[in-house]
Amino acid sequence: MAATATVPSTPALATATAAALGEVEDEGLLASLFRDRFPEAQWRERPDVGRYLRELSGSGLERLRREPERLAEERAQLLQQTRDLAFANYKTFIRGAECTERIHGLFGVVEASLGCLLDRLPSFQQSCRNFVKQAEEISSDRRMNTLTLNRHTEILEILEIPQLMDTCVRNSYYEEALELAAYVRRLERKYSSIPVIQGIVSEVRQSMQLMLSQLIQQLRANVQLPACLRVIGYLRRMDVFTEAELRVKFLQARDAWLRSILTAIPSEDPYFHITKTIEACRVHLFDIITQYRAIFSDEDPLLPPALGENTVNESAIFHGWVLQKVSQFLQVLEADLHRGVGSRLDSLLGQCMYFGLSFSRVGADFRGQLAPVFQRVAISTFQKAIQEAVEKFQDEMNSYTLTLIPAILGSSHIPPTAPVTQPGTLQPPMVLLDFPPLACFLNNILVAFNDLRLCCPIALVQDVTRTLEDALTKVTKVILAFHRAEEAAFTSGEQELFVQFCTVFLEDLVPYLNRCLQLLFPPAQIAQTLGVPPTQLSKYGDLGHVNISVIQKPLAFILPKREIVFSLDEKEVTSELTAAASEEPSPVPVTPESPQDEPGLDPRGEQVVWQASGWAARIIQHEMDHLQGCLFTDKMDNKTLTNIHWMEVND
Repeated sequence: MAATATVPSTPALATATAAALGEVEDEGLLASLFRDRFPEAQWRERPDVGRYLRELSGSGLERLRREPERLAEERAQLLQQTRDLAFANYKTFIRGAECTERIHGLFGVVEASLGCLLDRLPSFQQSCRNFVKQAEEISSDRRMNTLTLNRHTEILEILEIPQLMDTCVRNSYYEEALELAAYVRRLERKYSSIPVIQGIVSEVRQSMQLMLSQLIQQLRANVQLPACLRVIGYLRRMDVFTEAELRVKFLQARDAWLRSILTAIPSEDPYFHITKTIEACRVHLFDIITQYRAIFSDEDPLLPPALGENTVNESAIFHGWVLQKVSQFLQVLEADLHRGVGSRLDSLLGQCMYFGLSFSRVGADFRGQLAPVFQRVAISTFQKAIQEAVEKFQDEMNSYTLTLIPAILGSSHIPPTAPVTQPGTLQPPMVLLDFPPLACFLNNILVAFNDLRLCCPIALVQDVTRTLEDALTKVTKVILAFHRAEEAAFTSGEQELFVQFCTVFLEDLVPYLNRCLQLLFPPAQIAQTLGVPPTQLSKYGDLGHVNISVIQKPLAFILPKREIVFSLDEKEVTSELTAAASEEPSPVPVTPESPQDEPGLDPRGEQVVWQASGWAARIIQHEMDHLQGCLFTDKMDNKTLTNIHWMEVND
């Protein structure tokens, strides 16, 4: 076995070499001497070289001479020892060489395996990371499953919220449904990122929409005030509408219910339709207004709105809706009235006025808007009836033949008996029976007057007067047309009958129509409406009476101008005009006092002239003024408007 020598470590050798060289006085000399033999780095790193050089430096010349021989001998000895060692242990060297070769091969295999391992380490490292991650996920899932299992009851309750919400809504358990909705909103605020919570929130919102539809549908039914209060309370808690939007939704829903009731009323009969509409609107519309005022407040808010915030006039919503309903009712009323309700206009007016009066309790009195509607319908109906009367008169005149009617029907030679009439009524002139077209025309006019009398606003006086005057003008034209067509064939008798026809028309029919107008529209009432004294009424034109001169003018050339003059003294006039002289004579002077000529017709239809003076002239003039719509105070001396006998007369 070869001896193994212990080689000191590199730091220790460097330290020993530095110490040996430190004993040499001139290291530069050594370096220059052994530059070619020993590189500086070699002898500086080997301490035995330093010792050997130190020994050489301390030897004498003789020793230095023998030193090469000694070194050669020592080298030969070492070489011989090495050979002997090699020969003695050659098996060991061979085995060591084999082992070294084998080890070298194994190291090559190890190096290749290590290279392959190093190549696979990154993927293995990633696989390990994936494994760790999956393990963590599995562990987390396991913990979640364990937690889910432990809280299975609570989780099941949360998952069943949509089903429970739908059940509550469909069974009208709105209080519980609102509590569930509030709980879901809290869950959404806390766990909005969880998909399950998002799904629950979505399903609950669908149930809330169904609940909203059901609540609004309840408002579209016949519900009383307590139910309305509950429904509006639920809608407010749902917080889906602002206050203004909630008012609009309430009015829309109740309006839909009211429209359904009004639509169900049969519309074949206008009178039945409008009476049922009035009743339904009066009852149900009043209930809706009462419900609205009980639920919503129109008072001003206590706190002012924030700066820049848009404000809504909530009270205007209700008032606008009421105005719309009243306007719609007036439209339906006018439409049905134009369709025709017969002679029941006064009944409808009473019902409508009661309807408007009932609404005055809620501040929606619309009676002032009813008058124009009924006025338009009344004048339209009257004009239509007058037009039909004129057309019928024209048809009858086209086939009329002037013949003498038997005296029993209305001859002026037989003293007519006083007809029994009720107070406040007018008896038509019986002389019209001699002329059927005039009698039929008057009957048609009286039918129109009777229909108008049921609903006769004073505001229609001018329209009615103008309509009647136009109708009489048309009748005059029809008479003239008849005269032009038949004049050439008239006999003397027919000519006389035609003159009587025109005379009766002008002297009996037209004045009678004037008296009817004064009965329909009393002058005192017209003056009170205009706000003027009755004495000044004649200044406003032909109000309440037809201008006879306009009707008479086209027929003036037909009527004969015959005059019979006779005088009347005061006694005769006083005895005949007792009713006119029932009051005490007034000391107020009436002008003029000169003799008066008053034309007129006698019972036979002949024109006469009364010539009177003094007190008789005053009485006759006073009565004639009555026919012209003029009072005796209109002709008084304004400075003497005093009567000392008023107290006695009144008593």
